Amino acid sequence: MGIRRGRSQRLHGSIAQEIGTAILTGAYAPGDLLANEVDFSERLSVSRTAYREAVRILAAKGLVSSRPKAGTRVNARSSWNFLDPDILRWIFENGPPSPAFVRELFELRQIVEPAAAALAAARHTKAELAEMRTALELMGRHGLGVEEGRNADRVFHETILRATRNEALGTLASGIAAAVRWTTLFKARDGRMPRDPVPEHAKVLDAIGAGDAEGARRAMETLVGLAFQDIRSVDPRLIDESV
Repeated sequence: MGIRRGRSQRLHGSIAQEIGTAILTGAYAPGDLLANEVDFSERLSVSRTAYREAVRILAAKGLVSSRPKAGTRVNARSSWNFLDPDILRWIFENGPPSPAFVRELFELRQIVEPAAAALAAARHTKAELAEMRTALELMGRHGLGVEEGRNADRVFHETILRATRNEALGTLASGIAAAVRWTTLFKARDGRMPRDPVPEHAKVLDAIGAGDAEGARRAMETLVGLAFQDIRSVDPRLIDESV
């Protein structure tokens, strides 16, 4: 296990990423006891303080539990926060995710986002609608094959969830946006998109702007469904998966 000491990332964040990735890729299994802080710190030549802070980060993400004198153990998968943006990044950056995991992300999106679009149609503010329009314009200008376009896509989906005026749904905004980002990166990993998704986003925006809740719901269902078809087209492992 190697610790990256990049200038842009504090040491404890790098340690958390290394341990978190090891957990997510199966190097540590649920129930496994991690090395104690003295052994770990000496092995990696890092401070015990940095290791303890890394463990706190992982505990907040549901990956581990730490108890005095009992040590730090890997939690059951049911405790892992799979919508945490860091966890999603670690999964997608370390080899292709399992077909089941990709399918589950799209199942979640298909459950949440159409309903959110319907609520946003009824509850959005003028400022939120303007933010969605700007995001759509940037998506059209840059495309989703580049970072600027993907950032605009993230803003588009996050803004819809915020526009629901539902705080519980709002807590999902960063996780849903991260899922959108990483599945988009995955299907465009050869540098090009299978299809231009901007027209489907425009239909969602038009329905929200018109206050058409049912139209927004249907448009978002179509958008998410086509996005899953796109990812199936570039990953043969997903041919038999459906949402």
